[in-house]
Amino acid sequence: MSKLQRIFGSTPEISFISPQKEFSLYWNKFLKSEIGKIYQVIPWNELVKALKLKESRKGRSAYFSPQGKLALMFLKAYTNLSDRKLVELLNGNFEYQMFCGIFLGPERLLDYKFVSKIRTELAGKLQISPVQQAFARAWKPYIQQPNIVLEDATCYESYIRYPTNIKLIWECVEWMYRQMKLTCKYLKIPTPRTKFLEQKDKYFAYMRMRKKPWKDTVKRTRSLLYLLDKLIKLQEKIDDQNRSWITYPEKYYKRKRIIRKVLSQQQEMFRTKSSVPDRIVSIAKDYVHPIVRGKEVKKVEFGPKVNMIQFDGINFIEHLDFNPFNESTRLKNSVWYARTLFGKITHLSADDIYATNTNRQYCREQNIVTNFKRKGRAGKHENHRQIIAGELRKERATRMEGSFGTEKQHYSLDKIKARTQQNEILWIFFGVHTANAVRIAKRLAQEKPSQAAA
Repeated sequence: MSKLQRIFGSTPEISFISPQKEFSLYWNKFLKSEIGKIYQVIPWNELVKALKLKESRKGRSAYFSPQGKLALMFLKAYTNLSDRKLVELLNGNFEYQMFCGIFLGPERLLDYKFVSKIRTELAGKLQISPVQQAFARAWKPYIQQPNIVLEDATCYESYIRYPTNIKLIWECVEWMYRQMKLTCKYLKIPTPRTKFLEQKDKYFAYMRMRKKPWKDTVKRTRSLLYLLDKLIKLQEKIDDQNRSWITYPEKYYKRKRIIRKVLSQQQEMFRTKSSVPDRIVSIAKDYVHPIVRGKEVKKVEFGPKVNMIQFDGINFIEHLDFNPFNESTRLKNSVWYARTLFGKITHLSADDIYATNTNRQYCREQNIVTNFKRKGRAGKHENHRQIIAGELRKERATRMEGSFGTEKQHYSLDKIKARTQQNEILWIFFGVHTANAVRIAKRLAQEKPSQAAA
């Protein structure tokens, strides 16, 4: 804000209104807008401290301050746009510039890649727990029943093509063949003979088939596995013979290790006709694993699984993992984490998978009322218990699961398009809390007319 005031104060335009008063008019109009209401409910200073962001004193001054970098990530999730379109919108929208704490004037931001650079910088510093505690302290006055916690798990899918075995093996074959040709061209040696072009024609002929017979699938898999093994051995032979003449970047060795692991996994799967643990489904995102969800529409999803807790419609990430986990084991941790955020917990609503004997006993010991189906005899207040359990179950099934759909459809969480594991976590974090900020902003807007009427 002070930076904007300095800029407006130095504007040489002739006006009957003083620059300070002109700025206040723009600022008041911004605060009344929807994005301005979101700006008011975000605890900027606490977030900057929690992420330990500081302005660099070296080099030229940056366009975005530490607060502006955070604002850009909120704006990215709020607009649900790509980096390129976000920069185009930022160039022409004055309210979005004020949200990020910048004033471009006649200038234009041309390089849209700075958005991904800022995302990568913040992803390296993100620690979910302390940042969420800052949100909880700021939003606690707007949460009516912080003693009631809802719990459920969801999966945020990564942006990858559907990983069939043949597609994955072909990607590895294609990458290894391309690397071998580039290496031989650099060393000015003939490329070893392989049946890559022949297998390429057969692969595309197979992919064009509308119905793929099982025999053809087995034949293509066997041929591609043999070709991939041969390409890896040829490339290693070339590397060993010319080790003193050529050096590769670290990305090359990392990708090569991933492809070797893919080969061993696919060979084992082809031999045993069953899946393997920690199965790689993408050579670009080796950290993504299949998450079996058991849904009717999507039985398997590919992306991080998140155990979420909710207070009065506001979601907080309790646990995030790219490996599959049983969410029923997270109930104790969820209650403990909920207490660190908002204090005492008296009621809990969760899916039937959480209703294990261990969790039931823990909730009884902690005097927590749940929506779990009763086991054993009915107590004195069975009717009262059923009413409470029904309300808790209804709240979780409608409000919490509805919030998952809202975040995925409107806040960039339908397909996570980040390219690294840390960036995907940051993408999910800002998507979830941007949706929370919108909900809190609506409550703040409803409170102000009631206070004015009183």
